Amino acid sequence: MEGNLTKGPILKSLTKLAIPIMASSFLGTLYNITDMAWIGLLGAKAVAGVGVGGMFTWLSQGLASMARMGGQVQVAQYIGRGEPKRAHQYAQTAVQLSVFSGLLFAAVVLTFIKPLVGFFQLTDPEALEAAFSYTKIACGLIVFSFVTFTLTGIYTAQGDSRTPFVANLIGLATNMILDPLLILGAGPIPSLGVTGAAIATVTAQFIVMSILVGGIMIRKKENVLKGTHIFAAISWDSLRGICRIGIPTALQGMAYCMISMVLTRMVSGFGAEAIATQRVGGQIESISWNTADGFASALNAFTAQNYGAEKLDRVKKGYRASLWTVGIWGCLIMLVFVFLPEPISGVFFHEPSAIDTSVGYLIIVGFSEPFLCVELMTVGALSGLGKTHLCSVISILLTSARIPLAILLTATSLKLLGVWWALTLTSVIKGVIFVCAFYWVVRKIEELSL
Repeated sequence: MEGNLTKGPILKSLTKLAIPIMASSFLGTLYNITDMAWIGLLGAKAVAGVGVGGMFTWLSQGLASMARMGGQVQVAQYIGRGEPKRAHQYAQTAVQLSVFSGLLFAAVVLTFIKPLVGFFQLTDPEALEAAFSYTKIACGLIVFSFVTFTLTGIYTAQGDSRTPFVANLIGLATNMILDPLLILGAGPIPSLGVTGAAIATVTAQFIVMSILVGGIMIRKKENVLKGTHIFAAISWDSLRGICRIGIPTALQGMAYCMISMVLTRMVSGFGAEAIATQRVGGQIESISWNTADGFASALNAFTAQNYGAEKLDRVKKGYRASLWTVGIWGCLIMLVFVFLPEPISGVFFHEPSAIDTSVGYLIIVGFSEPFLCVELMTVGALSGLGKTHLCSVISILLTSARIPLAILLTATSLKLLGVWWALTLTSVIKGVIFVCAFYWVVRKIEELSL
């Protein structure tokens, strides 16, 4: 198999797997930041429209995580148990599920696009048009993203994080070339604005997916996806196993996004610049959470393989090493956000009022970055142990608290800043609780094994 994570030095094994995943996640951040930087030249209204459309692509990631997480955990655990045939069966079923889920999501969004976009109550015609244009293309062809997401998870489950990194690097290069050409136009290429940004992103996603599929077909190394047939009869036993692990994760991700949609609607009451700030601020913030999520993916595969091999001591040591790594990274991001908010905001906004709004966002959410990173990393570890239900309960309950907290705080003199403080306070609490939950789960597993 591609990579056995149950042997060898723990930190070396984890780091070797994690670095390409973190780099891939960082490339994903650059995808979004590149789009926002170019769209920012079209004005805050265009950014606000893309921000609304981006909420639906974010929602899709929650649904996509069902096949991704369920497949990755099951494949890694069966690799750890030394059962490659079962691992292959789970991998094939995960890919089939991702194709079906992607097509279903696209059909639903395109059918109900008017009421979905209308939920955000955009009053500006330019922002509304941008939202419709971006959503139709980005969500209409979202199946490429679904399949890529799942393939990346399965590659990672078998210890190969380098191939997804190379694929994402090529995709980023494509996106960076197409963005200015399609958004602003050049020579015979007309200026497509927001539509051009959506086309550039979807094209890049298709290229990444194609490279991952090609890697399975042409490489001589053994891969659990070798011989996969999309139209083969689905394994219902494998589907149940994937859903058991993946559904809680999907519910968690989709609930998180829907809560953010409610908060975005609250933010819309403060104007298009406030929505644009939330959208851009979230993309800037993804420098920390995308990287932490990448490390979480590595830790997930590491934990699942070692748990399957009944090596719980390696699981605990891997978690401690990861805790220090992402904690330090989160602290560095916090310092950058708190002390350098003006130059960061100036990259994306050109109106003074929009820059001021963005600065307030970055300073406040900056304090939550270490806790956010620790939360995401711990979710990866707990999921590797098969405890996705626990992760879902903790996350949904505490993230839901953002809505009443934001209502209370915005009613004070804080106004819009109250929403940002609601995000920060709940992230701090979640980070602490998830760490406690991990050690509690490990202790329970140890007690049962005695």
